[in-house]
Amino acid sequence: MKISLLIVTHNRLNALCELLESISRQTVQPFEIMVVNDAGERVDIIHELYPELPIRLIHLDENVQHVNARNVGMRELAGDVIMLSDDDDYFTPCHIERMSKALEAADFVFSDAEIVSFEEKGATRFPVSRRLFAYTADIEDMRVFSTYVPSGSMYKRHIHDEIGYFDPVMHHYWDWDFFLRVSQHARVKQVHAASVIYAFFNGDRNQSRDLGETRKNYLDDLSEKHELGDLPTANFAALLEEPAMKKRESESEIVWDGKPMISRLVQQTGGEAQ
Repeated sequence: MKISLLIVTHNRLNALCELLESISRQTVQPFEIMVVNDAGERVDIIHELYPELPIRLIHLDENVQHVNARNVGMRELAGDVIMLSDDDDYFTPCHIERMSKALEAADFVFSDAEIVSFEEKGATRFPVSRRLFAYTADIEDMRVFSTYVPSGSMYKRHIHDEIGYFDPVMHHYWDWDFFLRVSQHARVKQVHAASVIYAFFNGDRNQSRDLGETRKNYLDDLSEKHELGDLPTANFAALLEEPAMKKRESESEIVWDGKPMISRLVQQTGGEAQ
């Protein structure tokens, strides 16, 4: 099994280095790590900081937005298994090993997560709150509200031969769209361990906080594409408190020690970074 890890980044060097730090601590290492820099500031320093990691770096001269950037990276991957990650999330040490084992009996696996609010002190993010994000994922429930976290998910590359690449038309909901398409063609398995540290409430740059009219239009496009009907449009935190979502809450193994991820960038600069 050759695992290709795909990361798109844009002006988040500090967080990106925390992600790479978490990868360096994995009990199973990826075959390659493709980092697509979507026309942000240069991140070449990651080669120097993590020379043992098989990092391949693509710098885009024009910002093509995150979905198109993922597709650029996808076309260059050499592994037979793909793992996804946002640049501001990270993983607990046994995540890749656990997901690899789960994939032996499936084509597509995803895990539970902890949603974490961070406070930045220098170049390090310190957790100030954490919330388990673990829900049942029956396909009918997922058609109403997706609880698929793409970071840390892993799947067999041949899936793209069957369904194509990520759909940039979906933009904010590319991951929901991807999950629904995959579930029609592949064996999907959920891993009940919260080994993904998901930086959802991490400042205004996180697109998941954008609840404007544009986002509603993307939701309508998703609904039309998959015939989902009238989907709820309240903000994410409010939707999680709805009775229907409370019923979907499931148990999961808590594996994170709650400590911040101190990257080599911080160690090298003494806490001062970009």
